[in-house]
Parts: sequence; structure tokens; C-alpha cells
Amino acid sequence: MLTPRPDLRNVAIVAHVDHGKTTLVDAMLRQTGVFRVHQEVTDRVMDSMDLEREKGITILAKNAAVTVGDVKINIVDTPGHADFGGEVERGLTMVDGVLLLVDASEGPLPQTRFVLRKALEARLPVVVVVNKIDRADARIVEVVHEVEELFLDLDADEDQIDFPIVYCNARTGRSSLDPDDPALREGGPMSADGLGPLFEVLCAHIPPPHHDPDHPLQALVTNLDASPYLGRLALCRVRHGMLVRNQPIAWCRTDGSTTTVRISELFVAQGLERVPATEIGPGEIGVIAGLDEVTIGETLTSADDPRPLPVMHIDDPSLSMTIGINTSPLSGRGGDKLTARLVKQRLDAEMVGNVSLRVLPSDRPDAWEVQGRGELQLAVLVETMRREGFELTVGKPEVVTRVVDGSVHEPVDRVAVDVPEEFLGTVTQLLAVRKGRMEQIVNHGTGWARMEFLVPARGLVGFRTEFLTETRGTGLLHHVFERYEPWHGELRTRRTGSLVADRSGVSTGYTLMSLQERGELFVGPGVDTYEGMVIGENARPGDMDVNPTKEKKLTNHRAAAAEELERLAPPRPMSLEQALEFIASDECVEVTPGHVRIRKVVLDGTQRARTAKRASTGAAPVA
Repeated sequence: MLTPRPDLRNVAIVAHVDHGKTTLVDAMLRQTGVFRVHQEVTDRVMDSMDLEREKGITILAKNAAVTVGDVKINIVDTPGHADFGGEVERGLTMVDGVLLLVDASEGPLPQTRFVLRKALEARLPVVVVVNKIDRADARIVEVVHEVEELFLDLDADEDQIDFPIVYCNARTGRSSLDPDDPALREGGPMSADGLGPLFEVLCAHIPPPHHDPDHPLQALVTNLDASPYLGRLALCRVRHGMLVRNQPIAWCRTDGSTTTVRISELFVAQGLERVPATEIGPGEIGVIAGLDEVTIGETLTSADDPRPLPVMHIDDPSLSMTIGINTSPLSGRGGDKLTARLVKQRLDAEMVGNVSLRVLPSDRPDAWEVQGRGELQLAVLVETMRREGFELTVGKPEVVTRVVDGSVHEPVDRVAVDVPEEFLGTVTQLLAVRKGRMEQIVNHGTGWARMEFLVPARGLVGFRTEFLTETRGTGLLHHVFERYEPWHGELRTRRTGSLVADRSGVSTGYTLMSLQERGELFVGPGVDTYEGMVIGENARPGDMDVNPTKEKKLTNHRAAAAEELERLAPPRPMSLEQALEFIASDECVEVTPGHVRIRKVVLDGTQRARTAKRASTGAAPVA
């Protein structure tokens, strides 16, 4: 018989990106006394990675703990971006319920559907939190109806559809069960209740963890971390029994083998800190040290009666790209990690803690195919390696296909687009070229409209930049994997070519002045270039070989137009994400700690000309 632990709650906070998850966790920490009086704390304290703070998103699922009365609440803050869905799925294995945040203006979006579907499949109870209720364009009644329709659309049963609703302003740390509560919209000091109503609903609706007192120890490893003093750390959820320091336990590995080991250190969350513990009880989320090779999905169980838990299943990757050593003529000028051995070791290390990533061999010994959930996830990996001193060559992202009933299928994404009404036709045309099918269009009467499309995932590679350009930076685009469909045929998504340097040297302003009439330049004067390097975007289809290093011939004669002022347009700087979106199938990105350069896969111009006759037939590739 299962026994509850009324003094404990484990809850995950899930939502679409930028709907206020991390801000709500900040408010919970502040109001439960985690921070000392007068302690200076930055906003979004849970986003500890440099990339998370720079991009304003959560990348890794993290946990903290707060105490409300006699109840300890373990909080798991999960990412909101679809590319990091593996982190969301992993976080859901640690908890007994979820807080689903929904923006009071934007309502449910594709990632909201994704995280809610995962929560319902795991049979987790849901508390809906309507956040940012103080927004001037809040649509509270309509958003609640949209959430109810989303539950019905995802086949929620009677118990799941009966969810409580809390209205919240996470930025000011206020909550209420009444959407018309004036305290939610007032400025000034914190109201007396603060997040009290939210904590009450959470403790009442999220069940405490249950365990069998007669069941032997079972703990599932759900995440990994590292310490410079203790080595690898394993984050685990104890299902039954007790984890005791220095007690012998059975370590059940993913390959089916079992080893008897001892745990050297135990830690539990207390606020944002990890404090040492002598034992961890059932239902608790703890951190263990002493197992140098432990990986995610493995079970720690009783040495006398080992009973491994089922291995976690994570959705398959849908996008891949090739990552290899830097093979350009400028290799070795910026980084200190250049060899294939170092790159392979780093990719293998990434796979240990990133369950949604896969690394496969390619047709070259110095390059590997890396598969993930999306462009952002793969770009974050490359950016992290770049900051660690690696020099890399990164290929164009491509979709991962699969064979179903003898035919090739490709991933299809559900795309939600919010744009001003004047851009409806433009966006529809852009996605129609990419074989997109409109599923729904809603006009909220505010001058903005929301459209939902089903689009082949490969049609969205490189789409975001063009979308923002065509909507003048006003459009909002979100997408998440929906399903696999039969191959949709050839897609022609890029209508321009590249300006390609035909020799090595330093670019000159004299030559760039004439080249800027051919298209937009990526480099300015005084930049090192080499044969095969892409220095700009050709305004017309097809590539153009150019000489960016030509110098002006000087004479002792003064030209008649010498006093005329000539202006060189500033080059367009390319970030890593923009470069990955821009490149064509025969191009790649050279990534070093100091530079991001676009180049041809084949640098030699003569050899490229021989292979340029390959015609695109539109036939489905071999999976």
C-alpha cells in the first residue's frame, strides 16, 4: 500500500517561451525567505548560464526548493523553447504535478501544446496559471477558453479537464483566484497575500509523493552536473526507500549490467543551494556523488533486491548538421582546440548530459553528424564549444527522415504566427512556397491576427530571418514538432546566390566599393579572405566569383573626380544563428572563438565548377 508524504511537493513549471516561468520562480524564492534581507539579487536568478542570460531564455532544467509552512516544495524550472524539449521531458519524470503558465495576452502557443501533451501523457495533475494579467492587451476570458479547448484537443479525461486556475502577475509577485482582483494591477508595495493563493492551490491540488514502505530502494537518475571537487554529480528522484550515505547500493546501468557501489556524498536542495545530507527519503529530489560514469536514465536500487526502473524515452531528433574540425586556410589563428580527437571527446561529453542529442559518424574521419531537436539547440552547442576555444566547420542543418511502409517521411512542424493584419498575405505567400498548409486563422480585433500552419521542418530552416524582414520586425513566430508526413518534394527557399572570393588576400575598400552594387557584403575592408570564402549575398540567383583583394592603381596624375566622396556601405555582421540560416547546401560555416565565416564546402573554384552541374530532381533522399 502506498503511503503519502504530506510534507513534500514536487512540481515543474512549464510554459511557452517568455511566458514568465523563471520570473515566477524568482518571486517564489523571494517571498519564502530564500534571500537575506538587503541581499542584492539579479532578475532571473535561475538562469545561471551566460548564454541563458544573453538570449533571455532557459536552456537547462534546474531545480530549487522553497518552504511554505510545514511543506517543502521542490521546483523544477524547465525551458520554454521547443528545441530543448528533452529537458522538459526529463523534468517531468521528477515531479508529481505541473504549473502550466499561459500569457494573458498571447494565450496557448505551440510549445504550450507540447508541454501540456507531455504532462497529460504522464498523468500529471495540472494547475493553470494565467500570467502577465496586468498587460493592457490581456484577454483573460478568451485565453481561459483557449486553454480549455487545448485540453479537449489533447484528449484530456474528466479528471484532467477539471483544473484550477490562478491569476498571477509574476513580475510583482502577486496572485489571486479572482481575475478582477485590483491588487493584481496595482503598483507600489507588495500586497499582503503575494503568492499565497498560488501556494495554497499548489499544495491542495498537486498530490504529495507516494511510496511503498516495504519496497526496496529505487531512485531514477534524471540529470547530471559536475563539481571541481566531487566530480560527476547525479540528480535523482527517490521513488521508494532511503538513500543513505556510504551505504552499499546496486547501480543498474542502461546496458543491463548491475554494479555494487557506495555513494560518497548526498545533497538536497534548500533554496538555490545544495546542502549536505546523511540520507534522502522517498519522494525527495537529491544529488549524489561518487559514481563517475553514471548516466541519465539509470537506476540506483537496493543491493539485496535490485529492481531497475524503466529507461526514460525521449522523442527522436528531427534536425541534424555536420560538425568537424576547421579546414580553412585561416585555421589555427583563433582557437587552441583544433584536432579531431578533441572535437570527438567534447561531443561525447555533451551526449552524457544531453539526452535529446545524438552523435553519428560521417563519411569523413574528422567530422560527425550531430542530431538534435532544432536549430537553436544545435547552435547553442556550437556556440558553447566556440567559447571553450574550439575551431569548427559546421554544415547546413538538414531534417532527419525515416522510412515508413517503404516510403520516406519527413518531420512536419506546427507553426503559429502573430502578425499585423497588413502582413497576412505576405506571410501566407512565404509559407505557401515552403509547402505550408494553413490550419487556422483568428483575428482578435486588435489589428493583429494569429495563423497556424503545418510546414515541413526543412522549409523552416533559414525562415526566421526572412520572416522578420518581410514583417519589418513586428511578427512573432513559434513552431514545434507535430508529426511525420510523406516527403513533400523539392523546396526552393533561398532566392539569392553568394559572392565568393576567388583568391586569398586582404579585402580592399576600392574593390568592395564596386562589389556592393552586386549585393550585400558580409566583410569590410582590411579583412583576411581566402578562395571559396563567401563575402556577401548576390542579389540574383546563382553564385558569382569575385576578387575582393584588388587594389587601386596609383599614378602621379590627379583625377578629375578626386574630390568626390565615395561611401562604402557597412557590412552586415552575421551571427552564428544567422549564418546557419543563410548557408546553401554546398556551403558551411567556419566557427572560431573570434570569427564566424561562411565558406563553400569545396574551396577550389575549378572543382566547384565541375560539380555545379548536379541537377536538383526533387526526389526524396535516402533515409
